[in-house]
Amino acid sequence: MTDPSPRAAQQTGPVVRVSGVDKTFRRGDRAVTKALEAIDLDIARGEFVSLIGPSGCGKSTLLRIVGDLTSPSTGTVTVNGKTAEQARRDRDYGMVFQAPVLFDWRTVEDNVKLPLEILGWDAARRASRAREMLDLVELGEFVKHHPFQLSGGMQQRVAIARALAFEPSILLMDEPFGALDEMTRERMNGEVLRIWERTGTTILFVTHSIPEAVFLSSRVVVMSARPGRITTIVDIDLPRPRTDETRESRRYFELVTAVREALRAGGAELDDRGTVGPGSDASIERTIAEGAVG
Repeated sequence: MTDPSPRAAQQTGPVVRVSGVDKTFRRGDRAVTKALEAIDLDIARGEFVSLIGPSGCGKSTLLRIVGDLTSPSTGTVTVNGKTAEQARRDRDYGMVFQAPVLFDWRTVEDNVKLPLEILGWDAARRASRAREMLDLVELGEFVKHHPFQLSGGMQQRVAIARALAFEPSILLMDEPFGALDEMTRERMNGEVLRIWERTGTTILFVTHSIPEAVFLSSRVVVMSARPGRITTIVDIDLPRPRTDETRESRRYFELVTAVREALRAGGAELDDRGTVGPGSDASIERTIAEGAVG
C-alpha cells in the first residue's frame, strides 16, 4: 500500500529504530520483572503503527523508551538519526496519554499555547498557532472555553492539538481513547486519521482494542505476554481514506481475525469485543514502583 502521508518520501531510513531492546524493572539491586525482551522495530516516516498485546506486556514501556521517558536496560533507540534523549531535547515528540492532562484554570486556547510558551514563542505567533491547531481538531469555536466545559472526546482533541502545536515529527499516543465510550471512540478514530493524513506526522499508538488497531494503522505490532516480545507484525492493506464502510468490509474482518489469532498465540485473553484482557501475571505491575509496565 502506498503511504498517503506527504512527508513519507523525505527520509529513506526509518524515523524510529529500536534495536535489541530489553527492559528489566528493578527495586534497588533486585530485579522485579523483565518487561521487554529482544525488541527490534523500525518505523518509517509517516507510518501509523499500533502496539497491541496483553496488559503488562510492555507496550507502554516501549512507547516510553522511544520517547525517552524511561531507558532500556540493554539495546539502542534512534529517532531521526539521533539518540532518543537528543530527539526529546530537540522536541521531536508530541505525546498524548489516556488522560488529557489539561489545566482547568486555563482556557482551551491557553492549554494549547502552553508548550509554545515554554519554547519562548512570541504572543502573536503562539495565538496564531493555537488557533490553527484548534481549527485542525475542529474546536475553533471553543477557544475561550475551559476543559471542564468540554466532553471527554473534546478534551482529547485539545490534548492532540497541544501535542501537535510545536510541529513534532512523531506523535506518541498511549491508549488515548481507552476511557471513552464506544461511539465517541469510533468518532475519535476518524478524527485522528484525518489529522494524521493532513499533517503527515509519524504515529506510534498503544491500544488494547483489535478493531481500533486495524482501523487506524499501517501496521499492527503484536506483542506476547510478559516479557514482551514482538511475535507478529500485521501489514494493514485497507484502502484509505478509512470510513464506516471500511469497518464492514471483508478484508477488515480478515485482518481483525489475523491480529486476534496472533494475540491468542502469544498468550492473550480476549473478550467478545476484541479487547485484550490482562495477562496471567498482570498483578506484577502493582509491585513496580514509578508506574506500570504497560
